[in-house]
Amino acid sequence: MTIHVKNNIHWVGQRDWEVQDFHGTEYKMTKGTSYNSYLIREEKTVLIDTVDHRFSHQFLQNLEMEIDLKEIDFIVVNHAEEDHSGALSALMEKIPNTPIYCTEAAIDSIVGHHHHPEWNFKTVKTGDTIDIGNNKQLIFIEAPMLHWPDSMMTYLTGDSVLFSNDAFGQHYCDEHLFNDEVDQNELMDQCLRYYSNILTPFSSLVTAKIKEVLSFNVPVDMIATSHGIVWRDNPTQIIHQYLEWADNYQEDRITIFYDSMSNNTRMMADAIAQGIHDVDPKVAVKVFNVSKHDKNEILANVFRSKGVFVGSSTMNNVMMPKIAGMLEEITGLRFKDKKAAAFGSYGWNGGAVDRIHARLTDAGFETAVSLKTKWRPDGKAMRECREHGRQIAKQWTLDSASLISAIPLVEPKVVTKEQPVQTTPIAVDEHPADCQCMICTVCNWIYDPAIGEPNQGVEPGTAWDDVPDYFLCPDCHLGKEVFAEYSKDKTEAA
Repeated sequence: MTIHVKNNIHWVGQRDWEVQDFHGTEYKMTKGTSYNSYLIREEKTVLIDTVDHRFSHQFLQNLEMEIDLKEIDFIVVNHAEEDHSGALSALMEKIPNTPIYCTEAAIDSIVGHHHHPEWNFKTVKTGDTIDIGNNKQLIFIEAPMLHWPDSMMTYLTGDSVLFSNDAFGQHYCDEHLFNDEVDQNELMDQCLRYYSNILTPFSSLVTAKIKEVLSFNVPVDMIATSHGIVWRDNPTQIIHQYLEWADNYQEDRITIFYDSMSNNTRMMADAIAQGIHDVDPKVAVKVFNVSKHDKNEILANVFRSKGVFVGSSTMNNVMMPKIAGMLEEITGLRFKDKKAAAFGSYGWNGGAVDRIHARLTDAGFETAVSLKTKWRPDGKAMRECREHGRQIAKQWTLDSASLISAIPLVEPKVVTKEQPVQTTPIAVDEHPADCQCMICTVCNWIYDPAIGEPNQGVEPGTAWDDVPDYFLCPDCHLGKEVFAEYSKDKTEAA
């Protein structure tokens, strides 16, 4: 199957409705994708890129229905990644001596993938041209690190078509090929998702390369991408959008994402979101649980945001693994000009929040004061969380300088429950040998039935068997199972 693109240009690619993963499992495709290959038939016949290796047989079958493969004069490889050049080995078995035009860096990539150093490679650089007849030329434009070192674009004079490689594309599959034929909101959502998750680290290169292409002063009537749709209706709209996204992009949006073991940190996230809305009802606040939401959607929202809250329960004195993974990805994406704050619930220590704060700072975020809550937030703690959201919202507001309330960037503040009842523990040597006390085998804290534990609602005179199962040692915060009958002799021996 082929689709007419313009004049003597046809799409000979492959739609992939079922694919869900890209870059291993790091990028989730929610709308499938397409592998766009283009056949140009002037006095010279040129094939630009192939398709993913999983479709090699189908690709060759369709291509052979359109043309005798021996009529292909040369192949242009804009990018050596498997989803672009995967069918190259199968094609070269049919036409082994056909020249392959690519960047010098691409030779290493192509040989590394296909293991055929004997192929007839022709290296090109920015500004190099090749005449394909009928007063038309191909102009090559190197685009290193957009998003591989071997990447390049190819421009066809006469038809004014830019074969843009990964730039301006999207992982998006539709029965229609052109941008004016598809749902516009869906299309732009996929464009932003693609840019934010894949191209963000190279934003400065995006800006420089677009300006270089524009400096050629050539008309661009159509942008033929490697994935997704072809831009034929107002094609420069996506160029201007890329320039905006590459310029430290942010909207009036705050993203909150977290992971939680017992829903305590989730409760904090809800209260912080309410506090933000109290102060700045116009700001868009999006809340995500990293264990339940699409990771790439979260990253796209971080890209769009002026600020981000990152929350985690503390587990083994570190953050939850999925939060650690998200922060590693965020560090690699190198977001610019964004603010951040850490929060989380903890039991006997709060190391997760400290680590999140440090990672956000190292990743280039302007970090605000962090927030810790001990155990499950009660009414007082929830009010503190909501107030925290209000204060950070004032600090981050984009709308009114009068709302800004400076908050010193100091050590994380800790929110605890109501002030506990003060009790004076009885020293070990003051307990009679025949008392009914229980001792924590971890920290040697002693439960005395005569005193109880008022901070946990255990009244004086409560026997150990009647102490609730949710009881925790006040010193080490472990449960009833670590307690043993008190023995003065054993304690002294220990």
